[in-house]
Amino acid sequence: MKRTTRTPATPRARTDDSSARSQPQVPAARTLAEHVALYLTELSAARGASLHTLRAYAKDLAEFVEHATALEITAPALVTTRTLRGFLFALDERGLARSSARRKLSAVRSLFSHLLERGVIHQHPGKALRSGKVARALPVAVSANELDLLLTSCDLSKPLGRRDRALLEFVYSSGTRAAEAVSLDRRDLDLASGVARVRGKGRKERLVGIGSRARTALEAYLSDPARPTPKDDQAIFLNARGGRLTTRALGLILDRATLHSGLPKKLHPHLLRHSFATHLLDAGADLKSVQDLLGHAHITTTQIYTHVSIERLHQVHAQSHPRSAPPASSDSQLSKFQAGTERAAEASAASTRCKRRLVIPRG
Repeated sequence: MKRTTRTPATPRARTDDSSARSQPQVPAARTLAEHVALYLTELSAARGASLHTLRAYAKDLAEFVEHATALEITAPALVTTRTLRGFLFALDERGLARSSARRKLSAVRSLFSHLLERGVIHQHPGKALRSGKVARALPVAVSANELDLLLTSCDLSKPLGRRDRALLEFVYSSGTRAAEAVSLDRRDLDLASGVARVRGKGRKERLVGIGSRARTALEAYLSDPARPTPKDDQAIFLNARGGRLTTRALGLILDRATLHSGLPKKLHPHLLRHSFATHLLDAGADLKSVQDLLGHAHITTTQIYTHVSIERLHQVHAQSHPRSAPPASSDSQLSKFQAGTERAAEASAASTRCKRRLVIPRG
């Protein structure tokens, strides 16, 4: 019997699935837009940025991402100093104010500082970029007499009028930012001591004073039987449905009060804060106390109000300098000034209470 020899088959190349699976998968590099989203998340969670700050950063960074995408730059490592210069040039071509362009550039710089810390990039594209200085505009303040006209224009015969009066009196008396005022909780308010605890930028807490007129308005509002049932028991300033007021609502309330007062100017909530600081300095408050009440991290930020506060300097010079003759109507002007700054004097006294480190019960 004839034996047949089998030719061994040529071994087929095998793919080792197990070895392919064991190799680590390299994650796809994130795009610039994805890094922006992660950065905004960290700003909110880890750094305690306010909602207003997050919105501003999101808008500014979205504009930069759009500019970079138009240049086919989708990765952070591809952004150069030239890219940032082009972005500034584009903003200037749109007629944007230099202060606004600097703010947008600041947001972009912060983003790339974050990416540099995380090792995503190895060189900051904005390091060699020099942006010109912008002349800082002086804050505009409303006179004490105009403020008195504004605050007394609320219709106290209506529940919303009583709320508006309490809100505006509090903002001016305490010098708080719009977001700080609408987020005020009952646990942070001590009307008996005339102080309140507010949370400012970066969730930093500080004590602010409340003048006697603001306290009276707040007591009347909080005890008002027509006040809506709050959806949040801690909320103080409520809308008609019982929800917490927003900063947008505060702006509309101020618009309505301005219209009723007959003042021929457009006011915004931050203008009350400017007026608070200016009137305190006019009444003789020291700069450090005003800094503490405003919650400024650096006194240089507060010093800008000293350029506005010239009313008191003129009066002191006219009354004290031997070669300075007072104006003919100085007595009437002085009496008007003293009458108009009563609320500022109350706020100054409240600042003294704050400096005694009064403790507000949290319960």
